[in-house]
Amino acid sequence: MGTTAGESALFESNLTGLKRISQGKVRDIYEVDADQLLIVTSDRLSAFDVVLPTPIPGKGEVLTQLSNFWFERMRAVVPNHLTGRRPEDVVQDPAERALVARRAIVVRRLQPLPVEAVVRGYLIGSGWKDYQATGAVCGIPLPRGLPMAAQLPEPIFTPATKAEIGQHDENISFAEMEKLVGAGLARQVRDLAIEIYHRGAEYARGRGIIIADTKFEFGLDAAGKLYLIDEVLTPDSSRFWPAAEYRTGISPPSFDKQYVRDYLETLDWGKTAPGPALPPEVIRHTSAKYRQALELLTRPG
Repeated sequence: MGTTAGESALFESNLTGLKRISQGKVRDIYEVDADQLLIVTSDRLSAFDVVLPTPIPGKGEVLTQLSNFWFERMRAVVPNHLTGRRPEDVVQDPAERALVARRAIVVRRLQPLPVEAVVRGYLIGSGWKDYQATGAVCGIPLPRGLPMAAQLPEPIFTPATKAEIGQHDENISFAEMEKLVGAGLARQVRDLAIEIYHRGAEYARGRGIIIADTKFEFGLDAAGKLYLIDEVLTPDSSRFWPAAEYRTGISPPSFDKQYVRDYLETLDWGKTAPGPALPPEVIRHTSAKYRQALELLTRPG
């Protein structure tokens, strides 16, 4: 079944009836047939583009359930890669069916675009460092004198290339994205990404969460139709801040893996593999933060 750490944590899946064709930082991807894939979201956690040796119990389930929630909510904006098939229906072994029930999805087999669609609504992280140095974020000029964590006048689109495991994603200009995918598709992705961010951020704010920034991935089918893929507005792909504790001038507390990043910054570690193991209190706190985000965003009412 794969190695585990803790009673309910899955570090790696190893399904017996399906061929695993790739493994990302968090997800294990299996071939169902020529047209469909099974994506299993593990409890692995990456920070600074390094997969840490310690999984976060329940994290994969949270990411899957929250992405499914957003996929459904954004269906009117853009089609997504979900097929509607239950993961249990493509897995033969009963124990493995239980494993994938809440942490896997069956998706269309699409061609992923070679860029990540990053949308920033607040000035934080690498964007803040860039702004301090240049007065701009990824070449996009911003008003002078903005403090850390300031809300931007309008969300900005800052694409990045997708790195191999262990390598760092690299910000690129919109013009470079146009060269990679074509001007028309680049504009379509940019406009969709900003629209999804706007809708998601407005909804989340009503549930007490500020989505400071996020990244989306898109893919094409054989006819060139664009789909939203991978994960959507999760604590792994976004910065989630509790609205009640938000203020500028600091890096606000978060529901996402920023807590782990902050811990790692206290270590004498060069941010290259292998990553350090996480202590039990960091694991517990991070797991609780992920679950809290899911509950706040998906509860009825």
